[in-house]
Amino acid sequence: MMLFQLETPVRALVAWFPDWPLVAARLADALPPDVPAAVIGQGVIAACSAEARAEGVVRGLRLREAQTRCPELVVCAVDPLRDAREFEPVISSLEERTPGVEVLRPGLCALRARGAARYYGGEEEAAGAVLESADRLGMEARVGIADSVFAAEQAARSTSELTALLVLPPGSSRDFLSPFPVEVLGQAKLASLLKRLGILTLGNFANLPAADVRARFGAVGISAHALASGQDPRRIIPRTPPRKLNQQAEFEPGLDRVDQLAFQLRATADTFVTGLQTEGLVCTELRVLITDEAGNRSERTWGHPRHFTASDAVDRVRWQLQSQAPADGGMRDGGSARGGPSSPVIRVEFVPVRVDSIAHHGSALFGDGAEEQIHHGLSRIQSMLGHEAVVVPAISGGRLLAERRRLVPWGDALPSGTAALASRPWPGRIPDPQPATVFASLIPVLLLDANKEKVRTDHRGGLIAPPMWFCPTGDPVRRRLVAQWAGPWPLRQRWWDADHGLEADRFQLVDGNGEAWLLLLDEQNWWAEARYD
Repeated sequence: MMLFQLETPVRALVAWFPDWPLVAARLADALPPDVPAAVIGQGVIAACSAEARAEGVVRGLRLREAQTRCPELVVCAVDPLRDAREFEPVISSLEERTPGVEVLRPGLCALRARGAARYYGGEEEAAGAVLESADRLGMEARVGIADSVFAAEQAARSTSELTALLVLPPGSSRDFLSPFPVEVLGQAKLASLLKRLGILTLGNFANLPAADVRARFGAVGISAHALASGQDPRRIIPRTPPRKLNQQAEFEPGLDRVDQLAFQLRATADTFVTGLQTEGLVCTELRVLITDEAGNRSERTWGHPRHFTASDAVDRVRWQLQSQAPADGGMRDGGSARGGPSSPVIRVEFVPVRVDSIAHHGSALFGDGAEEQIHHGLSRIQSMLGHEAVVVPAISGGRLLAERRRLVPWGDALPSGTAALASRPWPGRIPDPQPATVFASLIPVLLLDANKEKVRTDHRGGLIAPPMWFCPTGDPVRRRLVAQWAGPWPLRQRWWDADHGLEADRFQLVDGNGEAWLLLLDEQNWWAEARYD
C-alpha cells in the first residue's frame, strides 16, 4: 500500500499598485498630475484618476460617455512598453528588501511569503517592508497574503486606502473567495456560461464536483475551478534580475552649455557602448532622458540605420537639446543660442530600447563597400548640420501623390503604422506605376479648346468643349493633346474641414511630347499634380 502526502500550499504575498497604467503615464509625463485623467485602450477607459472618478468616470466606460461626464478629462493611449519600463524601478526597489519577486504584469507582482516572513519575523512585518519600499518611491501599494496567488491578489484588491494590508489565515482562502462573482476569474466566455447556468459566485462554482467540471468545461474549467477553491496551481517563479545596460551621468552643478555637456558625456557613452559589447549586443534604438534643475524631463527615442556608437549617442543628446530651444535662447552651444532646456542639465541617461546580436553587425573582410561609405558620409553631414538636415524619402498613406511622400531624418525609424497606412485602399488613389515627377505644390494649368480659347465649365463642373491644347504656368509652349482623357476619378477628402477639404476630379492626359500628366479639376480651375516622364 502506497501513501501520498498532499503538498502543503505555498503562502503567497501579492503587491498591487492601483491604476498603474495611469501612474506610469504620469511618471513618463504623458499625463499631467492633479487633473482628471484617464488611459484609453480600445476606445474604453482602462484606468482613471481619483479626480475623474469623482466626476463619474469608471473603468470600462466608453470614451465619449466619459468625456460627457467629465469634459475636462485628459486622456492618453495605453502603452504596455511604458508601463513595463516605469515599473522596473519599483521592482528593483522591492528586490532590495524582499528578493524573489515575480512580475505577474506591470503593476502587479508576487513573492513567496515564507522566506520574507522568516526574515522579518512574520507575514505582517514582511508586508510592511513591501509597503515601506513602495512608500519610499512615493507609490501607493496594497498587499494581500493568502494560500494562493489568485486569493492573495483578490485580498490585495479588497483593501482600502485606510487598510493597505489583508492577511488571510491559512486554510481560509476558499471561504474568502466564496462571495466573489465569477467574473474575477478573468475568463469572459466561461463566466458568461456559468451565469446562464445560474452559477453566480465562486462559492457556487467551487462546490461543483471537479470531475463534473472537467467533463463539462474541459481544461479551462478545471483550472478556473481550482482558482475558485483557493488551490491555485501556479507556482511563484522569481525572475532573474536583468543586467543593467543603461548608463547615466549626473552633473553637480548643472551644465548650461551644449559643448560642455557633450564633452562630459563622452566617457558615459563609451561605457554604455562597451557594456553592450561585453554582453555581445549592439543598440539599434536608443532612448535619451535629460533632466534639468527645474525638474523637467525630456525623453525621446532615437533610431539608427546600423547601430549606435559613442559618438552617435552624444550627437543624439545634442540634437535633442537643440530641438527644444526656447524662444529666448536657453542652453548655449559655444556661446551662441542653439536651444535646449531653460535650466542647466543635471542628469542624462542612456536606455537601450532595442538591441541586436553583435554578430549581425560585424564588418565584412574588406568592409561593407559603398553602403558603409554612404552611412559615414551622411552621418558626418548630419552631425555638422543637425538632425533634420539629412532626410530620406519614405512612402506614406494618402490620395494625392504629394501626401504619399514623407521625408524622414536619416537614421530615424518610420513612425509606427506607416506601412499599414500606406497599404490601405485609399479610394481615389492613382495605382502603380507611379509618376517620375511629383510636384511639391500644385501647378496651375491653362486648358484651351480647338480654337485655342479657354475651356469653360458648366454649373456642374463639366467641360463645355473638349480640350485640345494646354499650357502649364511658366511654359510658353502650348502642348497639343494627342490622346483622350483617362478618368475622371472623383476625389473627396476632409469634407469636415473647410480649410483643408478637397473635392476634385482627377484626369490623365498625354501631350504632344508624349508626356503623361495628372490633372485636378478643383472649383473650375485646373492644376497639375504629377508628370510621367
